[in-house]
Amino acid sequence: MDYIVQIKNIKDLDKASMEKAKARWDNIAKPVGSLGEFEDLVVKLAGIAGSADVNLDKKAVIVMCADNGVLAQGVAQTPGKITAVMAGFIADKRSSVCIMAKKANADIIAVDMGMFTRISNKNILDRHIADGTNDFTQGPAMTKEQAQKAIQIGIELVKDCKEKGYKIIATGEMGIGNTTTSSAVASVLLGLSVEKATGRGAGLSDEGLARKINAIKRGIEINKPDETDAFDVLHKLGGFDIAGLCGVFIGGAIYGIPVVIDGFISSVSALVAERICPGARNYMIPSHVSAEPACKAVLEELGLHPVIHAGMRLGEGTGAVAVLPLIDMALAVYHDLMTFKDIGM
Repeated sequence: MDYIVQIKNIKDLDKASMEKAKARWDNIAKPVGSLGEFEDLVVKLAGIAGSADVNLDKKAVIVMCADNGVLAQGVAQTPGKITAVMAGFIADKRSSVCIMAKKANADIIAVDMGMFTRISNKNILDRHIADGTNDFTQGPAMTKEQAQKAIQIGIELVKDCKEKGYKIIATGEMGIGNTTTSSAVASVLLGLSVEKATGRGAGLSDEGLARKINAIKRGIEINKPDETDAFDVLHKLGGFDIAGLCGVFIGGAIYGIPVVIDGFISSVSALVAERICPGARNYMIPSHVSAEPACKAVLEELGLHPVIHAGMRLGEGTGAVAVLPLIDMALAVYHDLMTFKDIGM
């Protein structure tokens, strides 16, 4: 695993820069701490950047697109072919996250990590590992080699973003059935019952939810993932999108770029990254709490506090993108508001 060597080079957050950022907040002309968690986020961003002069002028959204073999078990109401259709819309800047990203001044990077259907589109990065994962009710979703490759792809994408001058990366995904894989991984890593970890995804009926829960239980029983080994859980129950995003979060820690967590799938990827690479959470920025039942538990396990509570469950990276303008506004106050000294106090 190449990234194991890279993990050893991860730096702690710059405490001196964080102290300067905190002092700046405390000295500008407003009630101390009155922007709440946005002040904490800016302080954290200063620690990541190694400078109290925080600048997020160039933003990217990495959207990992992949399909999941467990769809064969009837765990989603939408057919798998929709993943490629939506990936094409994302690549062509026509989906929900693209419209939001345009307002947030963020660039979309769509990535084919392994869809059932390969599409020819110059705007989608071809990192295709296989035509979807295997059905985890029949055995491991991925080979160890495939999971390692997906993680490394995510890390390399962050490296490329760093070289192109991006200052922050938002995460997103597109993959029919990926709340099933995410619920499976979350159930094992958090020690939650499958019932508590599993939601309706894109609106499953009671019958569909029962199939989903049953499939996850069978996947866990057949694969017997080691709850103390996040990589083992990932390759047996996860998806190429989750593994790729795990790499993005690890890459953020390696290359010193803040990475914004989107919703449930993204938060599960972040949890896997933290378990594989302790300390990666220091480079993660929370955005919102997904409507999926286990999302709150995952974020609590990471010790991260999302600032948006809106019941969102759209995916694609929409929640992560939604927080970017809010951070920009906090930074505007941080940089531009006069200090108490300026007003003679």
